[in-house]
Amino acid sequence: MNEETTEKAAIGPLDIKRVLAALPHRYPMLLVDRVEEIIPDRSIAAIKAVSFNEGFFQGHFPGRPIMPGVLIVEALAQAAGVLAVESLGLAGSGKLVYFMAIEGAKFRTPVEPGVLLRLEVEFVQKRSSVCKFAGRALIDGKVAAEANFTAMIADPPSA
Repeated sequence: MNEETTEKAAIGPLDIKRVLAALPHRYPMLLVDRVEEIIPDRSIAAIKAVSFNEGFFQGHFPGRPIMPGVLIVEALAQAAGVLAVESLGLAGSGKLVYFMAIEGAKFRTPVEPGVLLRLEVEFVQKRSSVCKFAGRALIDGKVAAEANFTAMIADPPSA
């Protein structure tokens, strides 16, 4: 049986309620506003609406607002978290997706207020508790940033 016949059907779009069910992040750290499409066990396309009202623009940089690169990578990681949680059937389980490594991050163009940042992430490797991803953030179809990263799926810390 080839991969084409065993692949799960694409799902989406997912609204903010479904994103909140998949991720523990909340304001001001939630960086995924909508999921356009998930192909379980393969990829996700999500959207971050970059607004001038976000707090980091006050200091990064006055007179030339640019979304910090580390937050672009975090947005990619959150999209990957949604992909992992949805692919592994973990929504509502309380499991968390933790960064383990970031490799090859490259920033091609500044991300300014007023854009829709498209987050495209693919599984590179998937195991029961450790996953590797490749991600790209795009503005109008052009790559603004890219990175490879590894994440671990774990139970939340006990209180």
